[in-house]
Formats: sequence, structure tokens, C-alpha cells
Amino acid sequence: MVSRKQVVLMAFFAPILVVVSTGVGLAQKTGIDAALMARASGGDATAQVLVGENFAAGKDVAQDYKLAAAWYLKAAEKGDISGQVHLAALFRDGGKGFPRDMVQAATWYRKAAEQGDVRSQGTLGVLYSMGQGVARSDVEAYFWLDLAAGVKGPDQEKYASNRQMIGTHITAEELDGVVERVAAWRAAHPRPNSLP
Repeated sequence: MVSRKQVVLMAFFAPILVVVSTGVGLAQKTGIDAALMARASGGDATAQVLVGENFAAGKDVAQDYKLAAAWYLKAAEKGDISGQVHLAALFRDGGKGFPRDMVQAATWYRKAAEQGDVRSQGTLGVLYSMGQGVARSDVEAYFWLDLAAGVKGPDQEKYASNRQMIGTHITAEELDGVVERVAAWRAAHPRPNSLP
């Protein structure tokens, strides 16, 4: 059964995907490198994100956020973290002719966060703390911020500080539950202790 969100996404992206699926011809019309466009049209997620970046930035092509989103979506649906994060950021910020949609932003950040992307975990924690695109939940905010704060990187202190602030809003019992969830998540998703 198709959900309402899927119907809305299909209606939004269907006309764009028809154009995107003919990528090689599109390369000739846009100035995007034909080899890059061929790789993207052939299903290479990295190339799809690069083509999306070209459309988002207006590099070698007229700026078009809808086409950028369509290319990001192709990569994101394959589970590509970069595609998911780019799509989430585009929905978060919106742009010319592309509506801001915090529910979609949170959905795509969550997909990347669930795969272990630290920045997406931190962002998702902040979204939960403010109730943007998700129901406000200090417990969920603490969970995602704690995961992000556990990895050394440029934003580790920020995530830890936000987690500490959120921690003042949850009970000891809720904190115990989060600590258990974090331990279970880390056991199921081993990862290096620092960002590259």
C-alpha cells in the first residue's frame, strides 16, 4: 500500500524524474560533463549527488532545486548517506521554487542518522529538541545528541553541550532508558571513535 507521503513525493518528483531519466541528453543541454551525467544516469550514487550539487549551485547549468532534489533522491533511495543528507538539507532550507519541508528534512536526516552519520544524528537531536519536522521530544533529542557527542570531531563539544542542556529536561528514569538505547545502538553499529 502506498502511503500519503509517497503519493505526494511521487506527484512532486514524477515530472522531474522523466527529465532526469534521460540524463545523457540533459548533459548536452546543460553543460554538465557528459561522462558524469552518464554515470549518474547509469545509477552511480556518487555521480547522482554530484549532478544534484551542480543543479543546486547552478554550476555549469541553470540553478534548479527541483532537479537537484530529483538527483539527490535517486542516490538517497539507494541508501547513500550523502544523497540523504543533501536532500535533507534542501528540504530544510528550501529555495527558489522549492518549498521548505521540515517533515521531509527530518525523515532524510533520520535515514542518514540511522546509518551512523554523526552530523545527521546531531541535527536530528536538535530537530527533536525544537519539534521541527518531528514531535518535540527531549528524550529523542538526548538519544541522538548522545550518539553524536560520542564521536570525536569538529562538532563534538557542541553536541555534548546540547545534550547536557537537554538532559536537564528529562527524568532520571528517562535518562536510564536512553543510556540503554544508546548502548544497544552502539553495540549494533560499531564505528570508529572519530570522524575522518
